[in-house]
Amino acid sequence: MKKTLTTAALALLTVAAPLALSSCGDNKTAETTDTTTTQTTTETAAPMDSAAAPAATGVMVGGAMMTPDKDIVDNAVNSKDHTTLVAAVKAAGLVETLKGAGPFTVFAPTNAAFEALPAGTVEGLLKPESKAKLTKVLTYHVVPGALKAADLQDGQELTTVEGEKLKVSVKDGNVMVGGAAVTIPDVVSSNGVTHVIDKVLLPAKL
Repeated sequence: MKKTLTTAALALLTVAAPLALSSCGDNKTAETTDTTTTQTTTETAAPMDSAAAPAATGVMVGGAMMTPDKDIVDNAVNSKDHTTLVAAVKAAGLVETLKGAGPFTVFAPTNAAFEALPAGTVEGLLKPESKAKLTKVLTYHVVPGALKAADLQDGQELTTVEGEKLKVSVKDGNVMVGGAAVTIPDVVSSNGVTHVIDKVLLPAKL
């Protein structure tokens, strides 16, 4: 009886052993396949991730990105800090001029700069009968050519479109034009450059 059981047990082991080895081999193959698939997926995804979000170009002004593909006016209308300036440009009929080929350099006062003027000044300038005066004020903020901050030198005098001059002051890297500080320089548009300033410039012959 013992001999019969031993023989049966050996027979069972003979059949089971190859099946166990085969099963282990299959698992190993499956694991290898899974690993290969994962690696391939990762390597393929990497270039897609790196190209998915190209870096934005431009300068943030008034909560909006000013980009070189837009003209000076189209950039300015998106700035919440320049709504008064945009309204003044429209009232003076200078929109088409500043959307022209240029190039222009514009020194752009913020809303706060306009608010710092004596009470009633802005309202008076925006009246239809003050259009000529408003035009003089605005064109006093515009210089022919595209001048970046690096082009502005201490003691330099810029001839404005209005006809009078603006004196440039540069100290410790800080640029001032006509007594106004340049707070955001080099806002590049398709037809020129804008520099944000903290003061409204008033020509002497107003």
